[in-house]
Amino acid sequence: MRFKIIALILLLLTTTIFVVGVFVTEEPQTESQSEYSAPTAGLYSFHSISNKADSALLPVGKKDSILLSSDSTFAYFLAAKNNLYAEGTWFESSGTLTFSYTAPSDTTRYYSIVEQSDTALIFSEGNVVFSFRRPKYKPPFIQNNEVNFSFSLNHIGRGMMGMFLLVTVGFIFSTNRRKIRWGQIGVGLLLQLLIAYGILHVEWVQDMFVGVSKLFVEILGFTREGSLFLFGSLIEDEASFGYIFAFQVLPTVIFFSALTSLFYYYGILQKVVYVFAWVMRNTMRLSGAESLAAAGNIFLGQTEAPLLVKPYIAGMTKSELLCLMSGGMATIAGGVLAAFIGFLGGGNEAQELYFANHLLAASVMSAPAAIIAAKLLVPETKEVNRDMHISKATIGKSWLEAIANGTTEGLKLAVNVGAMLLVFTAFIYGFNAILSDIIGEYTGLNEWAASVSEGRYDSFSLQFILGYTLAPLTWLMGVDGSDIYVVGQLLGEKTILNEFYAYTSMADMLNEGQFIHKRSAMIATYILCGFANFASIGIQIGGIGALAPSRKSELSKLGLRALLAGTMASLFTAVLVGMLT
Repeated sequence: MRFKIIALILLLLTTTIFVVGVFVTEEPQTESQSEYSAPTAGLYSFHSISNKADSALLPVGKKDSILLSSDSTFAYFLAAKNNLYAEGTWFESSGTLTFSYTAPSDTTRYYSIVEQSDTALIFSEGNVVFSFRRPKYKPPFIQNNEVNFSFSLNHIGRGMMGMFLLVTVGFIFSTNRRKIRWGQIGVGLLLQLLIAYGILHVEWVQDMFVGVSKLFVEILGFTREGSLFLFGSLIEDEASFGYIFAFQVLPTVIFFSALTSLFYYYGILQKVVYVFAWVMRNTMRLSGAESLAAAGNIFLGQTEAPLLVKPYIAGMTKSELLCLMSGGMATIAGGVLAAFIGFLGGGNEAQELYFANHLLAASVMSAPAAIIAAKLLVPETKEVNRDMHISKATIGKSWLEAIANGTTEGLKLAVNVGAMLLVFTAFIYGFNAILSDIIGEYTGLNEWAASVSEGRYDSFSLQFILGYTLAPLTWLMGVDGSDIYVVGQLLGEKTILNEFYAYTSMADMLNEGQFIHKRSAMIATYILCGFANFASIGIQIGGIGALAPSRKSELSKLGLRALLAGTMASLFTAVLVGMLT
């Protein structure tokens, strides 16, 4: 009973601080515009595309928008023109708006400003009139792309509350609270903190991660060459996200799977895993098997990493088994990591390098975080074997067979990912149709959602529900107050659907300029990094259960706890990054 009271008090305290933190923030003042001053930087929605006789030339939809950034860059999306995505630089002079395009092709176009205000922008090109509307919500766009890595008492305070909340959740749902080894938990948090501090503040550690990130980006370039050979102009002529994902991102998954298999065949991957495992075993006092599994999950998928400890799975304790599962939930595999880098980077090498750095850091930091969460939820109660021996299981009799097997597995994964995104996207649109077109339309919830969100959402939808439900949690993770609803939506999509859907949503948000602060996008990268979703429970029961059929029943019972542990691990990582930036 007392634990429920503690949880209730914590929830009330968090909610109070969250409300104060969000609503005491002063709104930025917008200066009035003269007749020929530059348009206000921000996100505009397409209102209409017509001729001067006011006859519509092209239909416009909810997602059609243009972002005019204060750094003189622009980007817009127009579904009616084959999902066109365009970008470049802009400037205004004497009532003429000049767009210098860099995509989909290099060209310069000139538009005459007809009308501009805080809420509208209209310009014309010849006989074509483009009309835009600004949402009621006016984001104070950041002036540069840099994240300030100095310490902030506000961020540290929120982070401490977030950390306390996560530890409390683990304590409440623990199977044996008295057996929790708080020294082990403390060492795990310290190890995470050291990794985070090194990545964000120590130059030689940053250089090391940047070097590995550059390697990933370079390999992405190799994959594009292979895709270009196979698909030709399909990967260059279309600027829509669907084409980029199908013909550039998914081939990356296949290539990285083959590359990983080659490294595994020659024993390179096992040696790297052993080093990481040795560090975790000797700092966190783990068994040899769970150390190897935790380290393996940094580089391999949630069904491949258990192969490293295949002989030990049948004899694992319940705590070791959860550690194995939560490590798979909390990290991402190399091929998937490369895919995320590809579509978050959007073909921009600098942006790919930026996200590669943070995705790599997130995957490394999540390994000790997963152990912390697992040891809170199911503490070890038995003596464990601390010997470390990597399983000798092979994936081919020759290097050619290893590459072939890796390619086949990568193809299966790529097809599976594409199919899941197709199905989940269709279901989301169907579910939102019920929420907005039926429930929202007849109850007035659409207008209420638009009013409450100040134009962020134009109807009652799953994204609205998730964003507002999880916003307080993301605020504790360190997300800036103006971005908490966006990141809350992403966290909900990742948990209910999967990380691929959430990262594709994030890529759309980045393209549409929905993130007001780049720091929030950085923290979101850490929050979403991991396989913690309901589908992964089934994947692990099937994958690990095939290696140790006698443990299938226990795997099923531990499924929800593994999901909770994986989610907690990602949030532990995000909290620390939020505190240190």
